[in-house]
Amino acid sequence: MKGEKQHVVIIGAGFAGLFATKAFFGKNVRVTLIDKNNYHTFNPLLYQVGAALIEPDQIAYPVRSFIRKKNNIDFLMADVIDIKFKKNTVVTSRGEIPYDYLIIGCGSVSAFFGVKGADKYSLTLKNLDDALNLRNHVLVNFEKASWCDNEEERKRCLNFVIIGGGPTGVEFAGALAEFVQGPLRKDFPGIDYRDVQITLVDVAKQLLGMYSQESAQYVKKKLESMNVKVLLNTSVSQVKKGEIVLNNGLVIKTNTVLWSAGVKGSSLKTDFKFKTSRDMRIEVDSTLRPAGLDNVFICGDMAFLLQDDRPLPMIAPVATQEGIHSAKNILRMIDGKEPIPFRYKDKGAMVTIGRNSAVTRVGNMEWTGFIAWVLWLFIHILYLIGFRNKILVMMSWFRDYLFFERSGKMIIPKKEE
Repeated sequence: MKGEKQHVVIIGAGFAGLFATKAFFGKNVRVTLIDKNNYHTFNPLLYQVGAALIEPDQIAYPVRSFIRKKNNIDFLMADVIDIKFKKNTVVTSRGEIPYDYLIIGCGSVSAFFGVKGADKYSLTLKNLDDALNLRNHVLVNFEKASWCDNEEERKRCLNFVIIGGGPTGVEFAGALAEFVQGPLRKDFPGIDYRDVQITLVDVAKQLLGMYSQESAQYVKKKLESMNVKVLLNTSVSQVKKGEIVLNNGLVIKTNTVLWSAGVKGSSLKTDFKFKTSRDMRIEVDSTLRPAGLDNVFICGDMAFLLQDDRPLPMIAPVATQEGIHSAKNILRMIDGKEPIPFRYKDKGAMVTIGRNSAVTRVGNMEWTGFIAWVLWLFIHILYLIGFRNKILVMMSWFRDYLFFERSGKMIIPKKEE
């Protein structure tokens, strides 16, 4: 109907979807945000939930609180079953939703690269359920080890293997090492901590490939000083129940394998054949649209876009900027203007290894140590969604820093467990 507001549907309440939604606040459009969960998760701190440093609700923020009093925004909690691009319709578990413009930001899932048994016997860290499951798993194994008379099984309970030397693997290795040497050592005095082994495995020749060799070496030495064994130039041949087999023939007996070695774009059922990259991301043009679909934008981890002949990384800042840009382009198109090309503005990157220790990169400059760690704290609090969450996370960090104590040490299994 003439004069009716254009309807924009956004799939996914991650960084891309949430910030795209925010860009539409108060604009002359109708927006429906769809997600299977009614909250946004601050993924950069998932590993801290897994290491019991913070609670799950401290990095989750209700979507409906985010869009409160925004009369042009609606939220639908539902699973996306199908997208019918020919009919401009999203099929959900709650019914069909027609759209004039569509933003897809469904994120990514773990990629196991065909390693036998990795998908079945590995833990992942992609959402709050994963993080809580990882925390439960670590604590359950310490409980088992504290009453286990079988030496082999006890060591298996206390052996933790992390696959992948990127930011997630490095940060969780450091957080777990501090968890073991601080709170768990006090809670389980009967365990011989010489039996506890944390191993970080990576196929590359250095940790954190996006950083300089000097920074990577700093991180490696720091982890080793925390009793983390680092195996570089090493890949995984197979993951079995109770053990992992490496390409050099080494077999590590363990109940815990965390897979953080790679991700790929989430899959969707549609009536359109997308052109995808090797990691299952949808190839988009400079305006973030896939070829053949002028009213559809792909953002975040699902989008494959080359910038300066290199694909943009699958990280939160990229997703945030792409979500905002997609919203602005849709508003331009509604006004009869052409969409403009997207260009990612790299504001830097940072990784923490533990208390007083981090690596920060801004442009061509890198810092390590205490200053980098303070900057990491400040930036993560700044970008965390929700004032309550900022306060609670700061309180948790303060408590851990002063007293070597963590609040999230309860085993809270899901119903099916």
